[in-house]
Amino acid sequence: MLLDLLKRARSYRRFDASVPVTRQMLEEWVAACRYCPSGRNVQALKYALVTDREACGKLFPLLAWAGYLKDWDGPEENERPTAYLVQLLDTEIAANCLCDDGLHLQTLVLAATEAGFGGCIIKSFNDAGLRELLQLPGTMKITYVLALGKPKETVRIEDMQGGEVRYWRTPDQVHHVPKRSVSELIFKTI
Repeated sequence: MLLDLLKRARSYRRFDASVPVTRQMLEEWVAACRYCPSGRNVQALKYALVTDREACGKLFPLLAWAGYLKDWDGPEENERPTAYLVQLLDTEIAANCLCDDGLHLQTLVLAATEAGFGGCIIKSFNDAGLRELLQLPGTMKITYVLALGKPKETVRIEDMQGGEVRYWRTPDQVHHVPKRSVSELIFKTI
């Protein structure tokens, strides 16, 4: 059921580094994006697939992890992603992707979740370093990085209290994520 899949599709930041995400998995998940709606149907998004262990090691320090967790520098080496999808906008096709980036990212996370994996969508990255690592032409704009792996943490959804949006970790390393109530999401009913 879709609602159960959505509840399991959390932002995971710690993974079991001994369980690889394969190139074939990434290709299957990207293939699912072909069925996403596309603004103006231009389909300008492309992906760089990173599964090589050495390349993953070079990509990792180019990312910023969990901004609200000020005392955490990101996952330890044995908890790092085993693959990445770097979402690219091909500016030779379109100058912007409208809402396609989010549609694709949600689809990718749901596909990974359905396969027993998880991911974390990252917008904070070293653009120049990532461009150099991937040897991207100037026509490719990096929009997001999706870190992927076998989740190694528990993520719990909590009711938001007093408008506080920041997630937190308890000493037992459970990651808590506050969410607004349905009544807060509905602005008006006519």
